[in-house]
Amino acid sequence: MKLESIVTLASPEVRLRFIAMERSLRATGCNLPLRVIPYNEGRFDLPANAEWWEDIEMSEWLKSRGAHPAMRKCQCLTIANFQFVDADVIFLRNPAEILKPLDGFVTSCGHWRNTGHTVTRQSWPIFASMSTMWQKWVFNSGQWASDRILHTRESIYECCESKFKETCLTYNNCDQPGINLLVISSGVPVHNLTLPPWNMESTWAGDYLGSNFESYWGDVDRKPYLLHWAGCAMDKRRPIDGLMERFLNPDELKAWRSDVESCARSSVSGILRSIPWRLYRAIRCFKMSLFSE
Repeated sequence: MKLESIVTLASPEVRLRFIAMERSLRATGCNLPLRVIPYNEGRFDLPANAEWWEDIEMSEWLKSRGAHPAMRKCQCLTIANFQFVDADVIFLRNPAEILKPLDGFVTSCGHWRNTGHTVTRQSWPIFASMSTMWQKWVFNSGQWASDRILHTRESIYECCESKFKETCLTYNNCDQPGINLLVISSGVPVHNLTLPPWNMESTWAGDYLGSNFESYWGDVDRKPYLLHWAGCAMDKRRPIDGLMERFLNPDELKAWRSDVESCARSSVSGILRSIPWRLYRAIRCFKMSLFSE
C-alpha cells in the first residue's frame, strides 16, 4: 500500500485531540497531506499541509436521512491509498512505512475479541453467513486504511437506502456498524494487524492500565503504530495518557486538563442525580417482592 493521504474527522469540540494527533503524525516523519472531514458545521484553523475535505452532496444526503454525523467518514470509501483515524488517536510509528508491504483493507484494533458495537440485528446475519470466523473481519471505525476504492458515491447511496438502511442510516448509536457493513459488502480482503501473522500489540489505550505500558513493546516489529482512546472515559486518567499530552503546549495542556476535570465533575453529578431514581426502583422492587410472597 502506497499511502497518499491521512484522513480524519474533526470538529472544534475535539480540537485539542486533533492537535495531538497531527503533531504525533509529523513526529514520526510522515508528511503526507492531512484531509479533515468536518463532523458538523464547526471549523477551526488547521496546520500546514492539512485541509478541510467535505463531500457536500454526501453530507447533505446523510443529514437528510437522519444518519449519525460520523457516517460522513464513508466518503473515504470513494478514494484509495489512505489511512483514516479519529481525532482521539496518536501515532507512534510512521503509517506510510508500516502499511507499505500490505494490501487490501487494513485495521489494527481488537474488536475481533469483542464485537460489540460493530454489528446490528440486520448486519450480524450477513457477517455470519460469510464465515464461522466472521469476527476477524470487524473493526473499529476510528482507524483503518485501504489501498483501493471500495465504493462510488452512488453505490453508497444504493447500499444505505436499498440494502442496509437499518444499519447505515437508522442506527444512531454510532457509525461503526454502518462502516463495517459497507466495507465487507465491497468484497475487499480485511487484514487485522493484531492477528497472525503480524500479532501486533494492542492499539487501544484502554488495554494499558499501568505505568509500565512500554514493556509490552520490546519487540519493535510488534509495537503498535498508533494508539486509540476510543471508549476511554476522560475522567479516568491513565499513565499512557501522557503519550498524548506530551504533544500539547502548556496552554493547550492546561485547557485539556480543565476539560478532563469538567468531565469528571459531570460524571459525579450524573451519578448523584441518578441516586434518587435508583433508590425509588430499589424500594419499588422490594415492595413488589413482598406482595409476591
